[in-house]
Amino acid sequence: YRSFLKRLFVEKTPFGEVYKGLAWLFLGVANSDALLYDDDWQDILKKYPDNFRLDYALSREQLNVNGGKMYIQDKVAEYADEIFERMDNGAHMYFCGLKGMMPGITEMLEGVSTKKGLVFEEKLKEWKKAGQWHVEVY
Repeated sequence: YRSFLKRLFVEKTPFGEVYKGLAWLFLGVANSDALLYDDDWQDILKKYPDNFRLDYALSREQLNVNGGKMYIQDKVAEYADEIFERMDNGAHMYFCGLKGMMPGITEMLEGVSTKKGLVFEEKLKEWKKAGQWHVEVY
């Protein structure tokens, strides 16, 4: 994802020159001293505040709404309504990192879908068919 953002905001590429959308990075690590490439993210944020958002999930420093550790799914859940709206309007969602994070994220998205009166499996099929759902985990 770092390379993707560099192509959008740092390197001079045809797509980067015309990109006017929003790239929103949710970055999860144990604590702030483990933040990867933070100087890069901060530079992009300063130069492109209307086109880049950054949210951290720091599991050993932040608490979720229930008082537990803050994980990616908790941070994404804070913005669930906006994320679903953006997805309904053609946004793309990328997941990169350890495959162990995906069950928690999927469970959270299922819960949000249920609250919205949606069936997550159907929504996920829709996103996949439209090419909006991207998972790169190991």
